[in-house]
Formats: sequence, structure tokens, C-alpha cells
Amino acid sequence: MSSSLSPPCFQVSPYVRRLRYDINVHPPPQLPFFSTQLHARILHCSATGNHSTPSLADAIGEEERKREVLESYGLDPSEFGSTSSKRFGRKSRKGRRDEVGRRRKEADVVPPEKPKPPRTTHRLLHVLGGKVRRKNLLSPKGMDVRPMMELVRGAAFDIMQVAGGCPASLRPGRWLDLYSGTGSVGIEALSRGCTEAHFVEMDPWVVSEVLRPNLQWTGFLDVSSIHMIPVENFLQNTENSLGGDGSFDYISVTPPYTVVDYSILMCQLEKSPLVGENTFILVEYPMRTMMPDSCGHLVKIADRRFGRTQLAIYGPNWAQKKKRSKTSKRKAALL
Repeated sequence: MSSSLSPPCFQVSPYVRRLRYDINVHPPPQLPFFSTQLHARILHCSATGNHSTPSLADAIGEEERKREVLESYGLDPSEFGSTSSKRFGRKSRKGRRDEVGRRRKEADVVPPEKPKPPRTTHRLLHVLGGKVRRKNLLSPKGMDVRPMMELVRGAAFDIMQVAGGCPASLRPGRWLDLYSGTGSVGIEALSRGCTEAHFVEMDPWVVSEVLRPNLQWTGFLDVSSIHMIPVENFLQNTENSLGGDGSFDYISVTPPYTVVDYSILMCQLEKSPLVGENTFILVEYPMRTMMPDSCGHLVKIADRRFGRTQLAIYGPNWAQKKKRSKTSKRKAALL
């Protein structure tokens, strides 16, 4: 009778009972994830009376199958870690160590520099007027050297010719081409009436492959001088650069926009003995750049905009265009 009233008890197989004892009494230092899962399932089976416990070989086989599937897709199983670690949203210790080591190696390895392509030239520029009109000039391909646009160059020479009193050509004189590059500005000046030109360019490849061939092609090499020196040093050491030849009649300044401080450059020109009382200075500058209204004793006689490029011309007071009064304009309109 007492046996019928006693609560039902679950019978645990000797295998499960022994395995529970071994795990609880002698736990291993670090159980792999399949042993941890097996332990949990054994405890669950002992509590529910379900004696269909998975074997250790089944758990190992499941892990091997997962590894084979990942490797078949070309993936690294260590990066995915174990199922238990994924449950908590983190990688296994080995996976984290491998990832940290891989990142350190990538940071230490410096990618090799790609060899620069050889610099080449093409003939896209033209002389616009004068003795060698319509002759082609060499210019480098790419944006490392940016010659003055032909539209800007033609407008600049037209303004200076009118301001100098000779609309058909330039007054004879000496021209200084700063940041000359291809030499298109100085060659244009020689073609339109200048007797001598000095070119300041510090890039050896541009001098040997572009500037000098252009002077030879146009026939102005004998009346030209090339100075391979930075413009700042040229303006500071005027006596050593020119040997005390005096001031220039024309100075063109066409620098690369990003490497020049125009305020410092204009101050150097203002204090330089290269600028005389009747010198004309041609300056090409980018938008949103404030240019002074005067450069020493020279005044700004023109300021033009051509797209993103602006052009300022400084000259003596007598070269300023006289402003006509309203009455004179009315009289001219009536006539």
C-alpha cells in the first residue's frame, strides 16, 4: 500500500548517473562547447526522465560537419568561433587572437608604391600673335603644369598693348616670366615685340623637355635666359641672378594656385628692384583671392574674370584709362 502512495521517481540509467558524477566531482579546466552542451542536455534528461542522451561522438561529429561546411565555402572556421560564443554575440578567444594578429600585420605592412607613369607632352598650345603666330607649343600632359589659357593670354596682351600706347604690338623691352612652365607667356611676348626674355622655372624635366624645345622651335633661344631656381630665391637674390641688369619692362606672374601666398608674393615684388617706374605686371590668380589696388608705385589698371581665373594688371599712372564724364558721353552719342 505504501508503495502505491509513494511519489513516482525517475529512473536514471547507470551511464548517465556516472557521467553526472564525473562532471560534478572532477570538472575539466576548460570544457569545449560540445562538452558544455552535452552536460546541459544530460542534466535536462535526468530531470525529465528522457534517457535518449546524445553521445560524445555525435557532438564531435556535428562540430566537424560545421567546420567542413565553412571550409567548403572558403571561410575560416576560427573566425566564426563556437556556437556558445555566438549566442552571446562574441567570437572565441582563438578567433579574437587571430583577428588582432591579422590587423597588426596589415598595419605593419606598408603597401609598395606604384611606379609613376612616364611624363609625356603634346602640342595643344599656340602662339596667338606676332612673328611666330600660329606655331604650336609643347605642354605636359596632366595637371602638374597648368599653362595660362589662350583666351586669358590673348586678353592680357591686348590690354597691355593698348595701355602701353601701341595697340598693334608691345613696346620693345625686357620680359620676366615667373613660374614660366611651358614658356608660352614669355614666347608670346617675344613674338609681339619684346627684345629679351628671362624664364624662371625650377622643374628640370619641364625645362629640358618642354621649355627649351619650345624656345628652339620658335627661334627665340638666343634672346632668352632660363633660371632654374625658386621664384622666392630669385626675387631675394636679384643681383646674383641677373648681375645688376636693372629693372624689367614687363613681368608675368602665373603661379600654381595651391602653393603660393599671393600677399607675400606681391610684397616681394613691391620691394624688388626688378620693378621699375614704367613696369607692367601681369598676375593670374584664382577666385576669392584679395589682390591689392597697387603694387608699390604701380596702380591696378585692369582686373578681369575668365571663369574661375582672374587677371590683374598693374602699370604706371599714365597707362590708366581715363574715365570719360557723363557730359562727354552724351555729346559723343549726339554726334
